[in-house]
Amino acid sequence: MSEMQEVGESSVQRGSSQVVDDLDAFIEVLPARVQSFLRSSSNQDDLTEVILDLGRIPQVRYVVDQQLVGEAHVTEDDIVGVVDRVGPFDDDNRAGIERTLHRISVIRNRGGKPIGLTCRVGRAVFGSVRLIDDLVRTGDSILLLGRPGVGKTTMLREVARVLADDVGRRVVVVDTSNEIAGDSDVPHPATGSARRLQVARTELQHRVMIEAVENHMPEVIIIDEMSTELEALAARTIAERGVQLVATAHGNTLANVVANPSLSDLVGGVQAVTLGDVEARRRRTQKTVLERKHEPTFNVVIEIQERNRLGAHLDAGSVVDRMLRGLSAPRELRWLDEDDSVRSGVEDVSKQSHEFRTAPFNLSSQRTPRRQYGAGDLADEAEQGDENGPFAPVRVHPFGVSSPSLEEAINEAGALVELVDDARDADVLVTTKSHYGRRPEEVRNAERDGVPVYVLRRGTGEQIAKFVRRFVSERSSRESFSDGEDRQVRLALEEAEEAISRALNGAQRVELSPQAAYIRRLQHGLAARSNLGSSSTGRDNGRRVVIRGRRRQMRHR
Repeated sequence: MSEMQEVGESSVQRGSSQVVDDLDAFIEVLPARVQSFLRSSSNQDDLTEVILDLGRIPQVRYVVDQQLVGEAHVTEDDIVGVVDRVGPFDDDNRAGIERTLHRISVIRNRGGKPIGLTCRVGRAVFGSVRLIDDLVRTGDSILLLGRPGVGKTTMLREVARVLADDVGRRVVVVDTSNEIAGDSDVPHPATGSARRLQVARTELQHRVMIEAVENHMPEVIIIDEMSTELEALAARTIAERGVQLVATAHGNTLANVVANPSLSDLVGGVQAVTLGDVEARRRRTQKTVLERKHEPTFNVVIEIQERNRLGAHLDAGSVVDRMLRGLSAPRELRWLDEDDSVRSGVEDVSKQSHEFRTAPFNLSSQRTPRRQYGAGDLADEAEQGDENGPFAPVRVHPFGVSSPSLEEAINEAGALVELVDDARDADVLVTTKSHYGRRPEEVRNAERDGVPVYVLRRGTGEQIAKFVRRFVSERSSRESFSDGEDRQVRLALEEAEEAISRALNGAQRVELSPQAAYIRRLQHGLAARSNLGSSSTGRDNGRRVVIRGRRRQMRHR
C-alpha cells in the first residue's frame, strides 16, 4: 500500500500527471444538500471551490463552469456547521482540514461573526512541474506569477518534492497558511522529504524566512504568496547567501511586479535617474528615465497563463532593463500539447505591450527629435525653411505650466519656440515635478512616443525662463558633432548596443571597432548602464573597447 493510500487519499491519472486529493474529506464538512449534489456530480475532478454566503444559494465552481445548488438559501446553521467541522482559523481567516490540502476561508461581519465561506479544493498534482523541471534543477531562483486559482501553489508544492527527493537538496518550506504542506503537524506527502516551517502570524513570514536560513542550513527555500516589502528584503538577503529561492507572488506578469512598489525589489527594483543635457540628447530621450537599481533576487520569472501553458523570462535583469527602455522583451512559451508532450516557442513580440514604454533608448528610434536652433541662426534662412525644415521653431506643449508665463519668457529671450495646444503636435512637453509624479495620460503618451519631457521643480517664472534659455544659445542647441562625426558616433554606439545585447545573452567578451577617445567614453557609458564591465585595449589608432559579459554566480549545492 502506498503512502498516499495510507493517509486516505484518492488518486486520479490525468495524462502523465497524477492528481491526488481527498475529496471525500472535503465533501464531508459541507452542508448535507451540498454533499448530495457533489456526490452525484459527474465532474468532481474539475471541482475548484464551494461558496457559502449567508442568505444566498450555495454555489459550486468548476474549472470552466459554476452551478447553483437547489433553491434554498444558506443559513447561519449551515455556516456554523462547517466552521465547527474544520480546524481553528488563523489571523488570516483561513483554516484547513486535517492531513489534507483543502482550505476553508471565512468572511466575517464587523462583530466577527462568520457570514460567508470559501471552500477551496486542494490537490497534489504529481507531474505539474514538467514545464519548468529543467529550470528548477539549475539552481536559479524562480518567481512564479499568475492569477488566483491558476495553479501556482500546486506547482510550488511539486517543486518542493522534486528538489527534495529527486535532486537530493535540503529543502525548507516556509508555510504561512499551511497551504503548501497541509493543515497538520505532519507535512503532506506531496512535499516529499522537504521540511516545513509553519508561521504563527502572516506578518511574521519575513522573520521565519530568515530563521530558516540561520537555523536549518537549507539549500532551497520555498515560499508562497510574497506580498510585502519586508518579505522582498528578506528574500534578497537569502539569495545573497547563495540559497535558491522558489516563490509565488501577487501579480499576473513581470510588468505587474515591476509596477508594485512593495515587490519590485524582487526583480531588481526601479529608480528614477536624471540625465544631463548631453546624455539626454545622445539617448534621444527625456531627462528623467527609469533604471534598474540592482541585480534581481529572482533570475527566472515564470508567468503561468493556464494550467498547462506558461511564459518564461530566463534573464529577469535584462528583461527589466529592456522594459524600462521601452524595448520588447519576448518570453519563451511552454505548453503541453494534445499528446501530453512539452512544447516550447518564442513569443511574437509584435503583439506585446506593457506600461513601461518610455522613450526609445536605441539611437535608431522611429521618432528623431528635430534640431534646435537659436534665433540668431535665422538671419538669412528663416524664410527658406519650411515647417519641417532644420530651422523650424521647436514646438512645446505646456502641461501644468502657465502658458502666458512661457510666452513672456519666449519673447524676452527671443527663442525660436512655438507653443502648441495638442501634445500630439509637440516636439517637447514641459511640466512640473508635482504633475509628473502623478503620471497623467499626457506624460505617459509623450514618453511612449519618444517626445522629450522636461520636468521643472516648480512652475515659477525663474524656472520657466531657465527652460526657455535652452533654445537660445546657438552652441548649446546645435548637435555636438559635425555631420560626418555625427554619423560615425551613431554607428559606433549602435555597434556597442549590439555588443551589449550579445553580452547580456551569454557572450563573455565582445570587442568593438577601434574608435577615438571621446567615442570610447560613450561606449563605456553604455556598458556601465547595462551593468556590464568594459575596458580599452590596443594602441594608438587601434585602441578599442572590450565589453565583458556577466559571469554566472556559482551556487551552493
